[in-house]
Amino acid sequence: MTLSTTHPDGPAPARGTPRTLLERARDGFARIPEAGVALLGRLSIAAVFWRSGQTKIEGFALDPAAGNFTLGWPRLSENALLLFEYEYAVPLLAPGTAALLATVAEHLFPLLLVLGLGTRWAALGLLAMTGVIQIFVYPGAWPTHGVWAAVLLWLLVRGAGALSLDHWLARRARR
Repeated sequence: MTLSTTHPDGPAPARGTPRTLLERARDGFARIPEAGVALLGRLSIAAVFWRSGQTKIEGFALDPAAGNFTLGWPRLSENALLLFEYEYAVPLLAPGTAALLATVAEHLFPLLLVLGLGTRWAALGLLAMTGVIQIFVYPGAWPTHGVWAAVLLWLLVRGAGALSLDHWLARRARR
C-alpha cells in the first residue's frame, strides 16, 4: 500500500466515495466569498432595524424595497411614544428618551452597516439594543433575537468585508 502525498490520513479514498464527495462539498463551501457573506449580513440586519425605526417616525419615509419615499423632516410618531410608555418600557429611561434613542439608533447604525463604515461599532450598538429588547421587552422572542445576535456577532468578529468603506479606508491607510 502506498501513502498519498496529498492525503494526510493515508491512502486517498477511491474517487466517488462519500468521503471524497464530502471533501469536495466542504472545499466548495470554503470558496464562498466572505465579502459577499458580510455584505448580505450587513444589508439584511440593517433592513430589520431600519424598518423598525421607520415605524417610529412621521414626515420621512425611505423604503426602497417597498417603493416608499416621503421626504421631509422626521419626527417621533405619537404611536412610538405610546409604545415606549406601555409596551417597550425599559428601566432607567423615560419613555420619550427611550423612543428617541431607539429611533436614532435604528436609523444611524443600519446606515453605517449599509456603507460598511464603522461596522464593528454599529454592530456592537445594535447587539446591545438586541440585548435590551430580549431582556426587557420581548423575552420570549429569543429565536429571532438569537439570529440577529449571530449576524451582529459575526460582523463584530470578522468586520465589514472587502465590499465596504471600512476595507477601503484601511487599504488607504496602509499606503
